[in-house]
Amino acid sequence: MDETYDVVVIGGGAAGLSGALALGRARRSVAVVDEGTPRNAPAHEMHNYLGRDGTPPADLLAAGRAEVAGYGGVLVDGTVTAVGGAAGAFTVELASGRVLGARRLLVTTGLTDELPDIPGVRELWGTDVLHCPYCHGWEVRDRAVGVVATGPMSLHQAQMWRQWSADVVFFLHTAPEPDDATAEALAARGVRVVRGEVAALETEGGRLTGVRLAGGEVVPRAAVIVAPRFTARSAVLAGLGLETQPFRMGEAVVGSHVPVDARGATAVPGVWAAGNVADPSAQVIGAAAAGLGAGAQINADLVAEDTRAAVDVIRAMSDPEYGAQWWEERYRTHDSGVWSGRVNDVLATEAADLPPGRALDAGAGEGGDAVWLARRGWTVTALDLSRTALDRAAAAAEAAGVSLETREVDVSSWQPGEERWDLVTASFLHFPPGTRDAVLRTLASAVAPGGTLLVTMHDGSDVAHGIQRPGLPDWYATGGQMAAVLDPGDWEVQVAEARPRAARGHEHGSAHAADAVLRARRRQPVTSSSLV
Repeated sequence: MDETYDVVVIGGGAAGLSGALALGRARRSVAVVDEGTPRNAPAHEMHNYLGRDGTPPADLLAAGRAEVAGYGGVLVDGTVTAVGGAAGAFTVELASGRVLGARRLLVTTGLTDELPDIPGVRELWGTDVLHCPYCHGWEVRDRAVGVVATGPMSLHQAQMWRQWSADVVFFLHTAPEPDDATAEALAARGVRVVRGEVAALETEGGRLTGVRLAGGEVVPRAAVIVAPRFTARSAVLAGLGLETQPFRMGEAVVGSHVPVDARGATAVPGVWAAGNVADPSAQVIGAAAAGLGAGAQINADLVAEDTRAAVDVIRAMSDPEYGAQWWEERYRTHDSGVWSGRVNDVLATEAADLPPGRALDAGAGEGGDAVWLARRGWTVTALDLSRTALDRAAAAAEAAGVSLETREVDVSSWQPGEERWDLVTASFLHFPPGTRDAVLRTLASAVAPGGTLLVTMHDGSDVAHGIQRPGLPDWYATGGQMAAVLDPGDWEVQVAEARPRAARGHEHGSAHAADAVLRARRRQPVTSSSLV
């Protein structure tokens, strides 16, 4: 998988972008997938967002996207069609066929307003047909307002909107006659009740002029209030077993939502939700705050996981028996493979001009490099301490029509004896500094005269640029540090550098990634005949 992130955010509204911003500033790799259908798109302005009151919704999103991108976040325009996997290994499939991997998910897909089936309502939704007085009440203050009884919150709406206008009409539509106490409360506030089913909304020049009843009467109105049903956009989460529950305002069920705890976490481990998909009543500023909170909680969860992994890595590197068990378990629990199966870019570049001979791949894993060499005529010996990894390498070789010699050994304690190879290569084989230098000397001793030593590591400078690496920072050497291990009298150092590359895996979208590359040729021994 080419694209794997710490977090994939599904939904690019205020909640999703706010969460992504927090994660980007926490130096996490994050991708935001958005299909470009924000709930508040019909509205000209958003309100109650401190410092940005009256801002067009599209302007807020544009500013948020730029801020997320400024911290290395990746913005993906597309529609998510399926989500699968589990914490640490989620997959997010897009309609385009693109697949993103993620350690954690933040779901901010929002909701759909299911509007009453009254002609004219959908066309005027967000302009003259409204539902929230805190969002739009000021803009229609002192104008003729009509509240159509379309849901369990309609009576509450009638009383609420009276705060913004003295001219409020309550259209019973298909609702039952109010009881005596309700009728008394409406009358006390000067809310007039109009009986009869609403047939349509009347407009002129694209603006509301009145409400037409089934009997033909038209009641002039400048704004109409309805109570939509709030339905969480959650269908894509079915693959995770994440189901919605009824959302209540008081005793009334007004829609559905994805339940979350106080941290924003859902019932599925590794999945958080924020914004209207979790809280249909949240305004923009509340959704943004929930996204920020969820982003911080996700980072804390990842920090805890990173710490556990770091402890495992330290144990694996300091205890050979634990290390062998740790790697074997890692390979066995990843049925589809731990690595991509592709050749390392550095090997493909540096070995392209070498004549085939005997090659040793130290820390061969599942055989991406070893198979590539074998297909180009090399006789390859693959070393690794995991039997499962070596079996996969052998299977990959067989599928490619070539063969490998595999040896189950711990490279940190292996010795070549009298054997020599024309190419000795190791890709991303990392050890603590003391062990690292000893392993490099051992690998160098296995190179035949005139042969090549090629070692690729994660460059040490990556850690300072926010790239997440297992282990400790001093595990990652530079090309110069590796070259210093070699005796200049025996070796010609051809390459010792930090080589920038396109980031893959969990690093994708980061501002910096580089490989530490060492390529050196072992000098031919000087003989008396060579001096003649």
